[in-house]
Amino acid sequence: MKPILRILLLTLVSLCLAAEADAQILRTDEKVNLADSLRDEFDRGPYLTLYRDNYFIVGTDPTHRPTANNSDVRFQVSIAQKLTKSKLPGGTFLFLAYTQNVAWDVFKNSMPMHDFTFNPGIGIGKPLFSKGRFLGKATLMLEHMSNGRDSIQSRSWNRVSLGATIMIDEQLTVDGKIWVPIVDGENNRDIIKYVGIFQSGVTFMTHNRKFGASVHLVKRGNWKLDFNTTIDLFWRPWDRANQYFFLQWYNGYGETLLDYNQFHNRLRVGIVIKPRFFSEY
Repeated sequence: MKPILRILLLTLVSLCLAAEADAQILRTDEKVNLADSLRDEFDRGPYLTLYRDNYFIVGTDPTHRPTANNSDVRFQVSIAQKLTKSKLPGGTFLFLAYTQNVAWDVFKNSMPMHDFTFNPGIGIGKPLFSKGRFLGKATLMLEHMSNGRDSIQSRSWNRVSLGATIMIDEQLTVDGKIWVPIVDGENNRDIIKYVGIFQSGVTFMTHNRKFGASVHLVKRGNWKLDFNTTIDLFWRPWDRANQYFFLQWYNGYGETLLDYNQFHNRLRVGIVIKPRFFSEY
């Protein structure tokens, strides 16, 4: 090959390689800019948000005749407050969460409150992005749970939990959480036997988000194949509303802290207000 042709060929190859390198840098910059844009949008969102489902439901044991002892009202209030933007190391943020769940014996004389579960927590969250969209969130949390009572009715425990919620697409969301328990309640030393150490779930929503269903399983703390099971069905009758008609079935232990070691089978109906993207479990 003549020297001039060799020089021209080498020059052409060098230009092609340089162009490809520039294109790769451009694509990388575009991805970084897109991720930064999504993160900025996440940070501009409201600091105070719903955390878990907020609901008011009433029901009974579907396998037995309804009585005042097996019928009740349950309601839950759950919120979260971002303390920082996602500017901490690793693109994380600090947040507080609080959930209060109440079992109310409305069918008994004087309608007493049966039990409360107070569940405050502090955690580090990491928003997840993929292919130009918000994918979900991972969290590391320290949580406390107690029923606020004293004497023999006192129940409390803590956990350090690691969880994640991933939106596979617009319709399907999966979630999971595992925890290290720290049991400090004198009257519930065996609570892990009933409330377990990990859970998993899946939620399906129609494209228009009018109908949905979820299944969540909590593995009890033994070597048997048994779970505390929660199945939710929900329907939004109005397009612009965030209230859903709600049907929930619970089967298992640990539905209340006071009766954590008693088996409950309950079917309830009512109203639920759901967070914008997904409920934390």
